[in-house]
Amino acid sequence: MKKLSMEELERLSVEEFKETKKSPIALVLDNVRSLNNVGSAFRTGDAFRVEKIYLCGITGTPPHRDIQKTALGATESVEWEYCLNTMEAVHKLKAEGYQLCALEQVDQSVLLNEFNPEPNKKYALIFGNEVFGVEEEVLKACNQVLEIPQLGTKHSLNISVSLGIAVWDLMVKLEAFDS
Repeated sequence: MKKLSMEELERLSVEEFKETKKSPIALVLDNVRSLNNVGSAFRTGDAFRVEKIYLCGITGTPPHRDIQKTALGATESVEWEYCLNTMEAVHKLKAEGYQLCALEQVDQSVLLNEFNPEPNKKYALIFGNEVFGVEEEVLKACNQVLEIPQLGTKHSLNISVSLGIAVWDLMVKLEAFDS
């Protein structure tokens, strides 16, 4: 076993990435205050070729050194848009035919491991503020609210971790790696 070099990984250039087919997934950051979480969303978005990231409300936008520190250049490859409030992004995504799925703990949430996305549909995953979660108005506009089951004493995961788990799960269920 040997570690692969950058050349052996055969990664796309930024130009190639922009031209390649994207996953049927968009990400929405609803008033996320940590710039490191924003950067991580870009890096995960790049890794899984998400369509677009919507940065809403108080969520920071590139260019910013704290975003760049965790994004490692992914702000150049992944398409993004700033929306003054999250409902603006929700309306745009609904008009484009996305199924809206917030990640939150609510009384009628569907456990992520039990969620079965429909093939040939597009999904927008919405992640909320580190303290207050996804806005109530946004939750009510969603098609589904998904929850990552947990076994420990804490009641939540960091946004960057939740985002990585949720996108990976959706990609596997949509058979994105089966080509």
